Amino acid sequence: MTSFLRISLARRGVSCVAELLEKDAPRTCAAVWDALARGPLGGDAQHAKYARNEVYTMVPRFAQIGRENPTVTPIPGDVVLFDFAGGMLDSAFKADQGIDAEEGAIDLAIFYGRNNLLINGDVGWVPGNVFASIVEGLAPMAEACHDVWRSGSAGERLVYERLAADPR
Repeated sequence: MTSFLRISLARRGVSCVAELLEKDAPRTCAAVWDALARGPLGGDAQHAKYARNEVYTMVPRFAQIGRENPTVTPIPGDVVLFDFAGGMLDSAFKADQGIDAEEGAIDLAIFYGRNNLLINGDVGWVPGNVFASIVEGLAPMAEACHDVWRSGSAGERLVYERLAADPR
């Protein structure tokens, strides 16, 4: 049975539906699905500085998955998980996000436009696990994500939750 997520920008009142890519990223999908069994995952929405058309949130590290279905060139509609060990992130960013320096964090990201490149000036290439694909509502979500870029992310939350059944 196919599993689906709802991904929302809470303050803007916009959401989309993503289908888990269970054949391509079974470990990542299982870890995310299991984490969502305890309720929605989300936090402060951030717009990428380097990757281009990405909105993400950082959540406590709920699993150590390793590389699976990796990319450094995500396409519109890709939903990607990045697992950052404690020493990987800038200390000011960790303090701002409330991330424990030792535990690290998981970054759950959506990509809403073309020409993305996952490279960071501090550490180089940053591959992520593509674990879902947005199958409904990408256009309005892309518009809202672009507004996060132009108007700012203050007060916005990016939230991931399970959907009980195929919404289509």
